[in-house]
Amino acid sequence: MKADSQAAKAYNEIRRKILVNQLKPGVRLKEDNWSKTVGVSRVAIREALTRLLGENLVAQGEKGGFYVKALTKDEVQEIRELREVLELGAIRLSLKKLRADDIKSLEKICEDFTGMIKQGYFNGACDADMKFHELLITMSGNKKLFNAYFSSHIPLFHQKLTETQENLNDYELTDKEHRAIVAALKAKNYRKAEEALIKHISRGESAVLDF
Repeated sequence: MKADSQAAKAYNEIRRKILVNQLKPGVRLKEDNWSKTVGVSRVAIREALTRLLGENLVAQGEKGGFYVKALTKDEVQEIRELREVLELGAIRLSLKKLRADDIKSLEKICEDFTGMIKQGYFNGACDADMKFHELLITMSGNKKLFNAYFSSHIPLFHQKLTETQENLNDYELTDKEHRAIVAALKAKNYRKAEEALIKHISRGESAVLDF
């Protein structure tokens, strides 16, 4: 594998784990560990981490090393606002070209999410959550909108990944909210889809701020 391909592989894997909060804020990203995990050179890991540093997803410690960056209250609010703008815009565009296959794909992700929760695979559920929102963006059919979403490095609001009853309730609510969004899209009811999405994103913001 070429050096640039190795760095890209490392970047994509670490980035995704940060965005779904499988890597918690403050965790140190050790180059040697990630080199073994991803199966690439330490140089590739360093390039990936440097790129993530430039995108403000990681930070450097006072004595060196890379750490997952914690979100400030203002950043959480800005993320919620940005997600609303992009995802509501995507829903509005998707209603004009919605296909039955799109709804089936969203429903499949919901089933995957439910299955992961029942089995206690919370990391897998986080990944399914990300796929759900990425598909909402993709369904818009607008490549520039998708590129804006991807390059904005928008993390999902998952901070509690321990197997507690409170955490389980949070995921169950997420499941219900996802299904409400899908039901509204299936009915081509933009108002209900909008209300369901805003409620979903706002609750996520509150959960993070209360954590």
